[in-house]
Amino acid sequence: MANGLRTLAIDIGGTGLKAMLLGPDGSALGERMRVDTPRPATPDALLAELFKLIAPVAGYDRVSVGFPGVVVDGITRTAPNLDPAWNDFDLAKAITTHTSMPVRVLNDAGVQGYGIIEGRGLEMVLTFGTGLGCALYHNGIYIPNLELAHHPFGRGKGSYEDYVDDKSLDEVGKKKWNKRVRRVIDQVLPIWNPRMLYLGGGNSKHIKGELPPNVKLADNIAGLTGGIALWHDGKDV
Repeated sequence: MANGLRTLAIDIGGTGLKAMLLGPDGSALGERMRVDTPRPATPDALLAELFKLIAPVAGYDRVSVGFPGVVVDGITRTAPNLDPAWNDFDLAKAITTHTSMPVRVLNDAGVQGYGIIEGRGLEMVLTFGTGLGCALYHNGIYIPNLELAHHPFGRGKGSYEDYVDDKSLDEVGKKKWNKRVRRVIDQVLPIWNPRMLYLGGGNSKHIKGELPPNVKLADNIAGLTGGIALWHDGKDV
């Protein structure tokens, strides 16, 4: 990691847009800023709100972005909880053009995981928010573009995301939603066999009760602080 460089960390979500300035060691240098994600969440509408959000921030040298979809070389390939116009959109270029700074973009669950994981063995992250995010790491190296959320879950239950997304939480209530989360955990653990499974995202605050010994709740601020890892040498991002 280069000494003295400050990173503007951005977290693009289906519900909110967040940003925070990070110091060279990844520590927060100010408060988290947030605005609602506009609807419809087209690139033009979303970026207009994002650029207003980050306008007061100065003194950063680079930008890290977490995005809710598949990202390849700074280009967003999918965005199931935003707008179809994000398919094949060069997000890194758009933010570089606006900020005149180098930009790296990664799936939002992947960024959050970098702020959580220990870097040993197989570690997995599930994020519960507008949708369901998923990230997998082996010895601290991110394995990109695992979209578990869109895999069928059970007979007649739709996808994993359909089963535990924000909409389902509103429909069935917290108690029944917690039971659904436990079923997802019970399904995931014997398939992936992670050393640790971390649960994050905005709705993880609603997860109650005892969890398996290798399952931990994570602080949602990692969705921003994890952005520092996108600039670490040796990270496959």
